[in-house]
Amino acid sequence: MFTKKIDKKIKLIFIFMLLILFLVVVRVFYIQVFEYKKLNKLAGNLWSRNLEIEADRGRILDRNGKVLADNLTTSSLVLVPNQIKDKEKVTKKLANILGISYKSMKIHVYKKTSIERVHPEGRRLSYDVAKKINDLKLDGVYLVKEAKRNYPYKDFMSHVLGYVGIDNQGLSGIELQYDKYLKGENGVIKYFSDAHGNKINLSDIYKAPTAGMDVRLTIDIDIQKSIERELKNIQDMFSPDMALAIAVDPNTGEILGMGSNPDFDPNKYKEYGTNVLNRNLPIWDAYEPGSTFKIVTMASSVEEKVIDIFNDHFYDSGKVNVDGSVLKCWKSGGHGDQTFLQVLQNSCNPGFVKLGQLLGKERL
Repeated sequence: MFTKKIDKKIKLIFIFMLLILFLVVVRVFYIQVFEYKKLNKLAGNLWSRNLEIEADRGRILDRNGKVLADNLTTSSLVLVPNQIKDKEKVTKKLANILGISYKSMKIHVYKKTSIERVHPEGRRLSYDVAKKINDLKLDGVYLVKEAKRNYPYKDFMSHVLGYVGIDNQGLSGIELQYDKYLKGENGVIKYFSDAHGNKINLSDIYKAPTAGMDVRLTIDIDIQKSIERELKNIQDMFSPDMALAIAVDPNTGEILGMGSNPDFDPNKYKEYGTNVLNRNLPIWDAYEPGSTFKIVTMASSVEEKVIDIFNDHFYDSGKVNVDGSVLKCWKSGGHGDQTFLQVLQNSCNPGFVKLGQLLGKERL
């Protein structure tokens, strides 16, 4: 009887152990098959580190394919603090090359982080500075490629093109309006390190950046050069508060050239205030057409043959009443008797009111 009870208990324990073993096998199978990707990704994140590679920004072109904005290849400084063996030495050498204080550089070198971008002192370095850093061959010190925006025509159509910030993001003009097309997709170099930041002997993974799309404008650079030249002449001759010009194809509405002064060099936008950077006058401000529209009224009158510009006369008394509103001529007392050609030459307001009345609303 006693022996049978012991055998029964052993069988129960054995069945219980088999059940546990079965549950373990099922759990392992579930982890290996169904949760493998998720757990592998989580594990990879623990030992993988990413060095981002900036994509080239798309170019901005004129209507004939001439480059208005492109890129220069530069390097930026990135540190992996846990891989730096002699922090004191690295701090002194990098501070000296970058021309910054030991204290400022120390903050980056001693920072408790997996990857530290030296910003802004280490961004978009010149070739000479990057070479000096590279020649040191310091552990934990890396140079990654970055693209710097370049405007070859400098202050030409600066308000139209706009400018980009330190991270190559569009901040105004075409650069801002079409930023999502121009900016591209950054690449990455993925390397592996342990919990202490020491590099693991595994092959690095490289994902190439994708350059942004080019944007072609209706602007013609040759027409734009003429506009810029004349705006500068006006500025030199008259020193106006502002000067602006737009060239438009009347058949399509395409903008062939657009410029305004004061302007700026987008390569050095930090040297200018917002009162210059953010004022693209041709589209930013509002203007009353005024006397410039009189040529339309006159041309319409000639086209519709409501007057003989050489022989028909108009007497200007200096003012005219239009539906209860008195419109005055710029000349006190008016111009007296004159042909309609003289009405045009004198920019006579009452004379043009008469032309408008002769044409009628619909024809005008």
